[in-house]
Amino acid sequence: MSSYKLKDICNQVNISFNGEDKEIIGLHTLNKASSLEISFFNDKKYIKDLAPTKAGAVLIEKEYASLLPKTAIALITDEPYLKLALISKLFAYKIVTKGSHPSMGEGCDIDKRVRFGKDVTIGKNVTIMAGAYIGDFSTIGSNTIIYPNVTIYHHSKIGADCIIHAGVVIGSDGYGFAHTKTGEHIKIYQNGNTVIEDDVEIGANTTIDRAVFGTTYIRKGTKLDNLVQIGHNCDIGEYTLMAGQAGIAGSTSMGRNVVMGGQSGTAGHLHIGDFATIAGKGGVTKSLKGGKTYAGFPAIEHTLWLKLQAKISSLVKKRASKE
Repeated sequence: MSSYKLKDICNQVNISFNGEDKEIIGLHTLNKASSLEISFFNDKKYIKDLAPTKAGAVLIEKEYASLLPKTAIALITDEPYLKLALISKLFAYKIVTKGSHPSMGEGCDIDKRVRFGKDVTIGKNVTIMAGAYIGDFSTIGSNTIIYPNVTIYHHSKIGADCIIHAGVVIGSDGYGFAHTKTGEHIKIYQNGNTVIEDDVEIGANTTIDRAVFGTTYIRKGTKLDNLVQIGHNCDIGEYTLMAGQAGIAGSTSMGRNVVMGGQSGTAGHLHIGDFATIAGKGGVTKSLKGGKTYAGFPAIEHTLWLKLQAKISSLVKKRASKE
Protein backbone atom coordinates (compact mmCIF):
# COMPACT_ATOMS: atom_id res chain seq x y z
CA MET A 1 0.00 0.00 0.00
CA SER A 2 1.43 3.38 -1.06
CA SER A 3 1.47 6.29 1.36
CA TYR A 4 2.50 9.92 1.02
CA LYS A 5 2.91 12.92 3.23
CA LEU A 6 0.01 15.33 2.83
CA LYS A 7 2.34 18.26 2.13
CA ASP A 8 4.00 16.29 -0.67
CA ILE A 9 0.61 15.50 -2.21
CA CYS A 10 -0.41 19.16 -2.06
CA ASN A 11 2.83 20.26 -3.67
CA GLN A 12 2.29 17.84 -6.56
CA VAL A 13 -1.21 19.17 -7.34
CA ASN A 14 -0.53 22.85 -6.63
CA ILE A 15 -2.55 23.32 -3.44
CA SER A 16 -1.33 25.65 -0.68
CA PHE A 17 -1.10 23.88 2.65
CA ASN A 18 0.43 25.19 5.87
CA GLY A 19 -1.08 22.91 8.52
CA GLU A 20 0.28 19.93 10.41
CA ASP A 21 1.63 17.27 8.07
CA LYS A 22 0.29 13.71 8.18
CA GLU A 23 0.51 10.38 6.38
CA ILE A 24 -2.11 9.68 3.68
CA ILE A 25 -2.80 6.16 2.39
CA GLY A 26 -5.62 6.78 -0.10
CA LEU A 27 -8.85 8.47 -1.17
CA HIS A 28 -12.48 7.85 -0.26
CA THR A 29 -15.93 9.42 -0.06
CA LEU A 30 -16.84 11.82 2.74
CA ASN A 31 -18.94 9.25 4.61
CA LYS A 32 -16.38 6.43 4.36
CA ALA A 33 -12.98 8.11 4.51
CA SER A 34 -10.71 7.48 7.49
CA SER A 35 -8.33 9.90 9.18
CA LEU A 36 -5.58 8.57 6.88
CA GLU A 37 -7.50 9.36 3.68
CA ILE A 38 -8.33 12.41 1.58
CA SER A 39 -11.91 13.07 0.49
CA PHE A 40 -13.54 15.74 -1.68
CA PHE A 41 -16.67 17.91 -1.86
CA ASN A 42 -18.00 19.18 -5.19
CA ASP A 43 -21.75 18.56 -5.05
CA LYS A 44 -24.21 20.28 -2.68
CA LYS A 45 -26.34 17.16 -2.35
CA TYR A 46 -23.56 15.72 -0.16
CA ILE A 47 -23.36 18.75 2.12
CA LYS A 48 -24.83 16.73 5.00
CA ASP A 49 -21.73 14.50 4.91
CA LEU A 50 -19.31 17.33 5.64
CA ALA A 51 -19.84 17.76 9.40
CA PRO A 52 -19.58 14.04 10.36
CA THR A 53 -16.74 13.13 7.99
CA LYS A 54 -13.73 11.36 9.50
CA ALA A 55 -11.51 12.21 6.53
CA GLY A 56 -8.04 13.45 7.39
CA ALA A 57 -8.25 16.12 4.69
CA VAL A 58 -10.91 17.30 2.23
CA LEU A 59 -10.58 18.96 -1.17
CA ILE A 60 -13.13 21.76 -0.92
CA GLU A 61 -14.02 25.25 -2.09
CA LYS A 62 -13.35 28.04 0.39
CA GLU A 63 -17.02 28.93 0.95
CA TYR A 64 -17.77 25.45 2.37
CA ALA A 65 -14.61 24.90 4.41
CA SER A 66 -16.19 26.14 7.67
CA LEU A 67 -18.63 23.20 7.56
CA LEU A 68 -15.85 20.66 8.09
CA PRO A 69 -15.10 19.23 11.54
CA LYS A 70 -11.90 20.38 13.25
CA THR A 71 -10.36 16.95 12.63
CA ALA A 72 -10.43 17.44 8.84
CA ILE A 73 -7.87 19.64 7.12
CA ALA A 74 -9.43 21.84 4.42
CA LEU A 75 -7.51 21.70 1.14
CA ILE A 76 -8.84 24.83 -0.53
CA THR A 77 -9.29 24.68 -4.29
CA ASP A 78 -11.83 25.91 -6.84
CA GLU A 79 -11.49 22.57 -8.67
CA PRO A 80 -11.86 19.80 -6.04
CA TYR A 81 -12.90 17.12 -8.53
CA LEU A 82 -9.98 17.85 -10.83
CA LYS A 83 -7.54 17.76 -7.92
CA LEU A 84 -9.05 14.42 -6.88
CA ALA A 85 -8.30 13.04 -10.34
CA LEU A 86 -4.70 14.23 -10.18
CA ILE A 87 -4.18 12.75 -6.71
CA SER A 88 -5.81 9.43 -7.67
CA LYS A 89 -2.86 8.65 -9.95
CA LEU A 90 -0.54 8.61 -6.95
CA PHE A 91 -2.48 5.72 -5.39
CA ALA A 92 -3.03 3.71 -8.57
CA TYR A 93 -1.96 0.07 -8.35
CA LYS A 94 1.44 -0.47 -9.96
CA ILE A 95 0.94 -3.13 -12.62
CA VAL A 96 3.62 -5.80 -13.02
CA THR A 97 3.64 -8.46 -15.72
CA LYS A 98 5.63 -11.08 -13.85
CA GLY A 99 3.33 -13.46 -11.98
CA SER A 100 3.76 -16.52 -9.81
CA HIS A 101 2.15 -19.93 -9.31
CA PRO A 102 -1.18 -19.56 -7.48
CA SER A 103 -2.09 -21.08 -4.15
CA MET A 104 -4.49 -23.80 -5.24
CA GLY A 105 -6.92 -26.23 -3.61
CA GLU A 106 -7.22 -29.89 -4.58
CA GLY A 107 -9.08 -31.12 -7.66
CA CYS A 108 -8.45 -28.06 -9.87
CA ASP A 109 -8.23 -28.31 -13.66
CA ILE A 110 -6.16 -25.41 -15.00
CA ASP A 111 -5.18 -25.18 -18.67
CA LYS A 112 -1.45 -24.62 -19.21
CA ARG A 113 -2.26 -21.48 -21.24
CA VAL A 114 -3.77 -19.66 -18.27
CA ARG A 115 -1.68 -16.76 -16.93
CA PHE A 116 -1.61 -15.70 -13.29
CA GLY A 117 -0.44 -12.55 -11.55
CA LYS A 118 1.22 -12.73 -8.15
CA ASP A 119 -0.39 -14.05 -4.96
CA VAL A 120 -3.53 -15.50 -6.59
CA THR A 121 -5.58 -17.86 -4.42
CA ILE A 122 -7.84 -20.57 -5.89
CA GLY A 123 -10.24 -22.86 -4.02
CA LYS A 124 -11.00 -26.53 -4.64
CA ASN A 125 -12.28 -28.06 -7.89
CA VAL A 126 -11.89 -24.88 -9.93
CA THR A 127 -11.76 -25.15 -13.73
CA ILE A 128 -10.00 -22.44 -15.74
CA MET A 129 -9.79 -22.75 -19.52
CA ALA A 130 -7.23 -21.54 -22.06
CA GLY A 131 -6.43 -17.88 -22.50
CA ALA A 132 -7.76 -16.70 -19.13
CA TYR A 133 -5.79 -14.17 -17.08
CA ILE A 134 -6.17 -13.89 -13.30
CA GLY A 135 -4.61 -10.70 -11.90
CA ASP A 136 -2.52 -10.01 -8.80
CA PHE A 137 -4.01 -10.76 -5.37
CA SER A 138 -7.26 -12.11 -6.85
CA THR A 139 -9.20 -14.98 -5.24
CA ILE A 140 -11.48 -17.58 -6.82
CA GLY A 141 -13.84 -19.72 -4.76
CA SER A 142 -14.31 -23.47 -4.96
CA ASN A 143 -16.22 -25.17 -7.81
CA THR A 144 -16.10 -22.11 -10.05
CA ILE A 145 -15.78 -22.52 -13.82
CA ILE A 146 -13.96 -19.91 -15.89
CA TYR A 147 -14.30 -20.25 -19.67
CA PRO A 148 -11.67 -19.25 -22.28
CA ASN A 149 -10.27 -15.73 -22.57
CA VAL A 150 -11.77 -14.38 -19.36
CA THR A 151 -9.80 -11.48 -17.88
CA ILE A 152 -9.92 -10.87 -14.14
CA TYR A 153 -8.03 -7.75 -13.03
CA HIS A 154 -5.99 -7.40 -9.84
CA HIS A 155 -7.58 -7.62 -6.37
CA SER A 156 -10.84 -9.10 -7.70
CA LYS A 157 -12.76 -11.60 -5.55
CA ILE A 158 -14.79 -14.35 -7.21
CA GLY A 159 -17.03 -16.51 -5.05
CA ALA A 160 -17.76 -20.24 -5.03
CA ASP A 161 -19.96 -22.08 -7.56
CA CYS A 162 -19.74 -19.29 -10.14
CA ILE A 163 -19.83 -19.69 -13.94
CA ILE A 164 -17.96 -17.06 -15.92
CA HIS A 165 -18.34 -17.37 -19.68
CA ALA A 166 -15.88 -16.59 -22.46
CA GLY A 167 -14.63 -13.06 -22.95
CA VAL A 168 -15.86 -11.67 -19.62
CA VAL A 169 -13.81 -8.81 -18.15
CA ILE A 170 -14.00 -8.29 -14.38
CA GLY A 171 -12.36 -5.37 -12.61
CA SER A 172 -11.49 -3.16 -15.57
CA ASP A 173 -11.41 0.60 -14.95
CA GLY A 174 -14.67 2.45 -14.59
CA TYR A 175 -15.37 5.36 -16.93
CA GLY A 176 -14.43 8.37 -14.82
CA PHE A 177 -12.84 11.68 -15.80
CA ALA A 178 -12.51 15.17 -14.42
CA HIS A 179 -12.44 18.07 -16.86
CA THR A 180 -10.18 21.08 -16.96
CA LYS A 181 -11.47 24.59 -17.67
CA THR A 182 -10.03 24.33 -21.17
CA GLY A 183 -11.74 21.01 -21.93
CA GLU A 184 -9.09 18.34 -21.33
CA HIS A 185 -10.26 15.07 -19.74
CA ILE A 186 -8.19 13.91 -16.76
CA LYS A 187 -8.44 10.25 -15.79
CA ILE A 188 -9.70 9.38 -12.32
CA TYR A 189 -7.75 6.23 -11.47
CA GLN A 190 -10.01 3.44 -10.27
CA ASN A 191 -8.40 2.27 -7.04
CA GLY A 192 -11.18 0.08 -5.65
CA ASN A 193 -11.98 -3.53 -6.57
CA THR A 194 -14.74 -5.89 -7.72
CA VAL A 195 -16.44 -8.64 -5.70
CA ILE A 196 -18.52 -11.41 -7.29
CA GLU A 197 -20.35 -13.38 -4.61
CA ASP A 198 -21.30 -17.09 -4.67
CA ASP A 199 -23.51 -18.78 -7.29
CA VAL A 200 -23.26 -15.98 -9.86
CA GLU A 201 -23.34 -16.67 -13.61
CA ILE A 202 -21.90 -14.09 -15.99
CA GLY A 203 -22.61 -14.29 -19.72
CA ALA A 204 -20.11 -14.01 -22.54
CA ASN A 205 -18.41 -10.65 -23.15
CA THR A 206 -19.98 -8.98 -20.14
CA THR A 207 -17.89 -6.28 -18.44
CA ILE A 208 -17.92 -5.36 -14.75
CA ASP A 209 -15.94 -2.26 -13.74
CA ARG A 210 -13.92 -1.95 -10.55
CA ALA A 211 -14.82 0.80 -8.09
CA VAL A 212 -13.22 4.24 -7.98
CA PHE A 213 -12.71 3.52 -4.28
CA GLY A 214 -14.51 0.87 -2.30
CA THR A 215 -16.07 -2.06 -4.16
CA THR A 216 -18.33 -2.93 -7.08
CA TYR A 217 -20.58 -5.79 -5.92
CA ILE A 218 -22.43 -8.53 -7.79
CA ARG A 219 -24.37 -10.24 -5.00
CA LYS A 220 -25.02 -13.96 -4.67
CA GLY A 221 -27.31 -15.80 -7.04
CA THR A 222 -27.32 -13.07 -9.69
CA LYS A 223 -27.42 -14.15 -13.35
CA LEU A 224 -26.10 -11.80 -16.04
CA ASP A 225 -26.69 -12.43 -19.74
CA ASN A 226 -24.20 -11.80 -22.55
CA LEU A 227 -22.98 -8.27 -23.27
CA VAL A 228 -24.09 -6.71 -19.99
CA GLN A 229 -22.23 -3.63 -18.72
CA ILE A 230 -21.95 -2.89 -14.99
CA GLY A 231 -20.41 0.48 -14.13
CA HIS A 232 -18.07 1.33 -11.27
CA ASN A 233 -19.30 1.26 -7.67
CA CYS A 234 -22.58 -0.46 -8.56
CA ASP A 235 -24.15 -2.82 -6.03
CA ILE A 236 -26.27 -5.43 -7.82
CA GLY A 237 -28.57 -7.15 -5.33
CA GLU A 238 -29.00 -10.87 -4.70
CA TYR A 239 -30.72 -13.02 -7.34
CA THR A 240 -30.98 -10.22 -9.88
CA LEU A 241 -31.58 -11.16 -13.54
CA MET A 242 -30.26 -9.05 -16.43
CA ALA A 243 -30.94 -9.85 -20.07
CA GLY A 244 -28.54 -9.13 -22.92
CA GLN A 245 -27.16 -5.63 -23.49
CA ALA A 246 -28.50 -4.21 -20.24
CA GLY A 247 -26.33 -1.38 -19.00
CA ILE A 248 -26.00 -0.04 -15.45
CA ALA A 249 -24.31 3.33 -14.92
CA GLY A 250 -21.93 3.94 -12.03
CA SER A 251 -22.97 3.96 -8.36
CA THR A 252 -26.41 2.48 -9.03
CA SER A 253 -27.66 0.06 -6.39
CA MET A 254 -30.36 -2.60 -6.60
CA GLY A 255 -32.34 -4.59 -4.10
CA ARG A 256 -32.82 -8.32 -4.47
CA ASN A 257 -34.57 -10.12 -7.34
CA VAL A 258 -34.60 -7.16 -9.71
CA VAL A 259 -35.24 -8.08 -13.36
CA MET A 260 -33.74 -5.98 -16.18
CA GLY A 261 -35.02 -6.70 -19.70
CA GLY A 262 -32.85 -6.70 -22.81
CA GLN A 263 -31.26 -3.35 -23.72
CA SER A 264 -32.65 -1.70 -20.61
CA GLY A 265 -30.43 0.68 -18.70
CA THR A 266 -30.09 3.10 -15.84
CA ALA A 267 -28.60 6.47 -15.11
CA GLY A 268 -26.07 6.57 -12.27
CA HIS A 269 -26.41 7.21 -8.54
CA LEU A 270 -29.93 5.81 -8.16
CA HIS A 271 -31.60 2.86 -6.44
CA ILE A 272 -34.01 0.21 -7.72
CA GLY A 273 -36.05 -1.53 -5.04
CA ASP A 274 -36.55 -5.24 -4.36
CA PHE A 275 -38.49 -7.30 -6.94
CA ALA A 276 -38.77 -4.44 -9.44
CA THR A 277 -38.93 -5.34 -13.15
CA ILE A 278 -37.68 -3.07 -15.94
CA ALA A 279 -39.07 -4.04 -19.36
CA GLY A 280 -36.82 -4.35 -22.40
CA LYS A 281 -35.38 -1.02 -23.62
CA GLY A 282 -36.63 0.66 -20.44
CA GLY A 283 -34.56 3.66 -19.37
CA VAL A 284 -34.37 4.31 -15.63
CA THR A 285 -33.62 7.99 -14.90
CA LYS A 286 -34.56 8.15 -11.20
CA SER A 287 -34.83 5.80 -8.23
CA LEU A 288 -37.73 3.33 -8.43
CA LYS A 289 -39.76 1.53 -5.77
CA GLY A 290 -39.66 -2.23 -5.54
CA GLY A 291 -42.41 -4.71 -6.36
CA LYS A 292 -43.56 -3.00 -9.57
CA THR A 293 -42.99 -3.32 -13.32
CA TYR A 294 -41.71 -0.32 -15.29
CA ALA A 295 -41.36 0.39 -19.01
CA GLY A 296 -40.46 3.13 -21.47
CA PHE A 297 -38.09 6.06 -21.41
CA PRO A 298 -38.05 7.56 -18.92
CA ALA A 299 -39.27 4.41 -17.16
CA ILE A 300 -42.75 4.68 -15.63
CA GLU A 301 -45.15 2.07 -14.25
CA HIS A 302 -45.97 -0.44 -16.96
CA THR A 303 -49.76 -0.01 -16.76
CA LEU A 304 -49.44 3.74 -17.27
CA TRP A 305 -47.01 3.18 -20.13
CA LEU A 306 -49.53 0.87 -21.87
CA LYS A 307 -52.24 3.52 -21.54
CA LEU A 308 -49.94 6.16 -23.02
CA GLN A 309 -49.07 3.89 -25.95
CA ALA A 310 -52.77 3.24 -26.59
CA LYS A 311 -53.49 6.98 -26.47
CA ILE A 312 -50.65 7.77 -28.88
CA SER A 313 -51.81 5.03 -31.23
CA SER A 314 -55.36 6.41 -31.14
CA LEU A 315 -54.14 9.94 -31.95
CA VAL A 316 -52.05 8.66 -34.85
CA LYS A 317 -55.02 6.76 -36.29
CA LYS A 318 -57.29 9.81 -36.02
CA ARG A 319 -54.75 11.98 -37.77
CA ALA A 320 -54.25 9.39 -40.51
CA SER A 321 -58.03 9.16 -41.11
CA LYS A 322 -58.21 12.93 -41.71
CA GLU A 323 -55.43 12.96 -44.27
